Amino acid sequence: MIAADRSDPYSAKLLVVEAGGTMRHLPRSRLATQFNPGDLVVANDAATLPASLRGMHVPSSKAVEIRLAGWLSLPDPSRFVAIAFGPGDHRTRTEDRLPPPALSIGDGLRLGPLEAMVERLLDHPRLLELRFLGNHAAIFAGLAQHGRPIQYAHVPELLVLWDVWTKIAARPFAFEAPSAGFALDWRMLQAWRRRGIDFAALTHAAGISSTGDPALDARLPFDEPYHIPECTVAQVAQAKLRGGRIIAIGTSVVRALEAAASPDGSVRAGNGVATGRIAQSTPLRVVDAILTGVHQPGESHFELLRAFADDALLTKTSAALTAGGYRTHEFGDSVLYNLPAGAAAGERSPTEVLETKPERSP
Repeated sequence: MIAADRSDPYSAKLLVVEAGGTMRHLPRSRLATQFNPGDLVVANDAATLPASLRGMHVPSSKAVEIRLAGWLSLPDPSRFVAIAFGPGDHRTRTEDRLPPPALSIGDGLRLGPLEAMVERLLDHPRLLELRFLGNHAAIFAGLAQHGRPIQYAHVPELLVLWDVWTKIAARPFAFEAPSAGFALDWRMLQAWRRRGIDFAALTHAAGISSTGDPALDARLPFDEPYHIPECTVAQVAQAKLRGGRIIAIGTSVVRALEAAASPDGSVRAGNGVATGRIAQSTPLRVVDAILTGVHQPGESHFELLRAFADDALLTKTSAALTAGGYRTHEFGDSVLYNLPAGAAAGERSPTEVLETKPERSP
């Protein structure tokens, strides 16, 4: 498949996959017409942090790039899970990036105006926990001044922060863009409102999509905090009462809603952390349908889609995407698994349940 290097809403394509395997190829602008009165569309309003920081490993004076990959201590913005690389930049494929200097607990990192310390080494040479020194205001100011969006070799030109913010971006909380949301704009939301289709938002700390190491990638996604407002919980309950579907814009929305779901399908408001994976055997208690990007087998996002569709349908979908020249990655085209209420869960046995643990306010 082709990797998209920029978001282009005017040429973006949409593959609509219906129950039974029927498929339709549409301009993505037609997304506004795909849902029914009474349905509820839920999107992730997290803005993307400038989470790539270049600098120096102080003990060795060697170059290092730190990619922030997860929150450790919300609401404290000083402690993160991070991925470390040696010299180089995004123009080198992540898989080919040099390893970081040998790291030890207590090592200092000088990242532009920010000073950080290695707090803990995890069980991979690139994976660590770090703590920024200084007060919270100075940390956020340093990130804004020195940080850049995380990007990969399929996007050769440097991205700026607004390139990775969706139209509904609000709180800076994600490490990479909740990219399914690039399909949305305010005209689409107005069209849904006129047709009686409801819209709600939650905030989920969408994580990184690649570490450059297959063994480490197999652990993705890392634990991801979320916040679900009371009003979104009420909208979910109302949609279910009237027989409407819950349609997730992106895998991060699925993770948050399913992590906050009770056995009866109700959703808990507030803060939590989505842990573990959603996969083929995961029972979906809340979400019925999903709009997502173009993902390939082996990716964690693709594994999540196995909770919505069986392998035969996913294989058929992949073939249609390849034949249609659909673009992959965060700025690529879209796929809508447009399933009726209750169809996503199918007859899956509840052998794997997404864990939830409470968290402090983000």
